[in-house]
Amino acid sequence: MHPTPTGSVTAAPCPSLRSRSRARRGAASVLSFLLACVALLGVTAAPAQAAFPDHALRLIVPFAPGGAVDGAARPAALELGKALGQSVVVDNRPGAGGTIGIQAAAHAAPDGYTLLLGNIALASAPALYPQSGIDPKDFAPIALVGTTPYVLVVRADSPIKSVGELIAKAKAHPGKMNYSSAGTGSAIHLAGELFKAKAGVDIVHVPYKGASPALTALLGGEVDMMFSSAMEAAPMLSSGKLRALAVTSAERTSQFPDVPTLTEAGLKGYQVTGWYGVYVQAGVPADVLKTLQQKAQEGMRSDDMRKQLANYGLEAAKGDAAEARKMLDDETARWSEVIRNAHIKAN
Repeated sequence: MHPTPTGSVTAAPCPSLRSRSRARRGAASVLSFLLACVALLGVTAAPAQAAFPDHALRLIVPFAPGGAVDGAARPAALELGKALGQSVVVDNRPGAGGTIGIQAAAHAAPDGYTLLLGNIALASAPALYPQSGIDPKDFAPIALVGTTPYVLVVRADSPIKSVGELIAKAKAHPGKMNYSSAGTGSAIHLAGELFKAKAGVDIVHVPYKGASPALTALLGGEVDMMFSSAMEAAPMLSSGKLRALAVTSAERTSQFPDVPTLTEAGLKGYQVTGWYGVYVQAGVPADVLKTLQQKAQEGMRSDDMRKQLANYGLEAAKGDAAEARKMLDDETARWSEVIRNAHIKAN
């Protein structure tokens, strides 16, 4: 061997092209592996979406506590809450013929946690309160809760003993008889206006601030007649203070089996039913809507639900969403026509 000359530098062997290619591939593999790990960690770290519902819901009732509307809301909230596994809190928002509560529900976040107890106020709002912006089509149906007839009543000491006698007297004295209601645009007001249209009579409407004052006015002799909810009329009928002339439903009710329907009493084609349903904003996610509808059917069809509704003079409905949708659509069309024809203006 020959020694390397002092001060000279030995060059390192130059790697081949194949070796450099393998190195690049190895680095790329390591980088791909690291990127995959980062992506996996990102997916794992992302919070899982909570199943609906994960906290309490609220059911807005657009009327004050007490009365038939609130009476339908309480058991509905209880049974729906049981089915969902979360509390459903009743939130009474009275005022302006129900429009304050309806607007509150319409403007709530469309996440399924705010529900509305709808009734005739929702159906009649577009015609009664056109400036409110309320549109029943902005709500999706959850379930129909229950129905109830109204009862046409007079005082027990009234000389009028039948629907025929009432109509005959009203025709003989146009504009002289009157009837009370819970306020302009209320269900029992509209029931009275439909009666006037069907019977062809002129009876004066006297609005009060609620059904209880309207009933008190009848008992005190301030008015001649009234369409009352079955729940509110029942105690006065049992005590003999009022006389029932007819019920407004298509068939006689088990609560008043001896009282004829208005159709039986000679007023053909008259039928009005108080109804109560649960609705939610139309923009809620489809899976949330489906959950609400399915769970509502479980709750609305329970034996406990039927018993609780019966305490308020209500008959349980089938509980499905299709029934609730049809009821709202049909009632909106019907009462819009009555309000137009009667030239009713909300206060």
